[in-house]
Amino acid sequence: MVLCGASIIGFTVSVLLDVVTRTIGHPWLWLQQVTTGFFAYGVFVGMAAATRRNDHLYLTEITRRLSGGMRTAFEMFARLVVLAVAVAMVWFGYKNFLLDLGSFRMPSMIPLGVYTISVPASGVLIGLFALEQLANGWRRGFEGPEDRDAFAVTPE
Repeated sequence: MVLCGASIIGFTVSVLLDVVTRTIGHPWLWLQQVTTGFFAYGVFVGMAAATRRNDHLYLTEITRRLSGGMRTAFEMFARLVVLAVAVAMVWFGYKNFLLDLGSFRMPSMIPLGVYTISVPASGVLIGLFALEQLANGWRRGFEGPEDRDAFAVTPE
């Protein structure tokens, strides 16, 4: 979460400085590269953080209505799909990173791989978080405290 916050702050500050420096007539061209980096890392680290918090890539409203073996099966299937996507992100993201080491951003000549390494890094984190959720769900069940009260009927 700290990395997500740092990426959002860095992105916002770099865009603000880019606008201000262009407005006063002395643009800092390297700020666009900084902005691109913060944006790329913010998106992919944010995906991993959302996966960790179970806020992304899941159909929580459907599973909340299920219980027992049906819920366990559905939750495990969903996390296995996320794990497969994470493996694809690592594999293809790494291949893309290797290709991007030969391409450079102008005028700084920074390899594009500096930006695209965020994809396989995010895939590793998402995979670890999916495995953690599978292990915890298998041991303790997938129902949380928020699920118990979701459809409770309160007398008036």
